[in-house]
Amino acid sequence: MTPDLQRMDWMPSPPLAPLDSPLDLDHLGRMTLGDAELEQEVLAMFAEQSVGLIAAMTALPADAGALAHKLKGSARGIGAFAVADAAAGVEAAIRTGDNPSRAFAALKEAVAEVRAAIAAILKP
Repeated sequence: MTPDLQRMDWMPSPPLAPLDSPLDLDHLGRMTLGDAELEQEVLAMFAEQSVGLIAAMTALPADAGALAHKLKGSARGIGAFAVADAAAGVEAAIRTGDNPSRAFAALKEAVAEVRAAIAAILKP
């Protein structure tokens, strides 16, 4: 007897417990194989990249969906899941033809929270 297998699309799992930080540091540690120097380098790069991407999306240009997608991937890589979710919201609003202004405002807020957390981590 062959078991009935069904295809399921991959879906990110939410944290088991609410995070106290906008960054999932356990996830970041897994992604950097526990290399503290690499963690700091990746966080600094994300902080800089996110500012540029938000600035590029401010006027919601034609490529705003692609920019949001890029930010979403980077955010997932470092464990900034609220940023990733907010960027996905911008993508969805653009895709469905909704006004993305509210979603973009949420994305800006999520990025600001993550950047503040990164600044605290990188503080000498």
